Amino acid sequence: MEKAFLENLTELFVRDIKRVSEEIAAYKTESNLWEVKGDVSNSGGTLALHLIGNLQHFIGSVLGNTGYVRERELEFTQRNVPRETIMLELGKMEEILTSVLPKISAHTLETDFPLPLGGKTLKTNFFLLHLYSHLNYHLGQINYHRRMMDC
Repeated sequence: MEKAFLENLTELFVRDIKRVSEEIAAYKTESNLWEVKGDVSNSGGTLALHLIGNLQHFIGSVLGNTGYVRERELEFTQRNVPRETIMLELGKMEEILTSVLPKISAHTLETDFPLPLGGKTLKTNFFLLHLYSHLNYHLGQINYHRRMMDC
């Protein structure tokens, strides 16, 4: 059961990281990637950097011991990072997902995730589902942002 869960979850994470890459590539201009309008405070570029940092931290560093050190504030303050750089980082994220997720043991899935979320301790399998829904939430925002900026 755990193996199938991890295979399916890995497939979904990889599919949707690729979708983030497709969205970033689809912006008509690189400047549109960083534009904000009205009450929208996060650009598509900002959201992509946040997703990269989030997944690199929780899956790469915490579960995969990659040594990644998260600088969460920079995810929201960096601007005009070249599209090519973001695309490369998303590609690295895909590699991390495919190398870390399938190796998680059944025991680890059922134990507490090493870091709390909002002050709560969650089981690792639940935390992974949370991370996947977080990815999709921001993927939808990136899609909407791109369509709004490119019109």
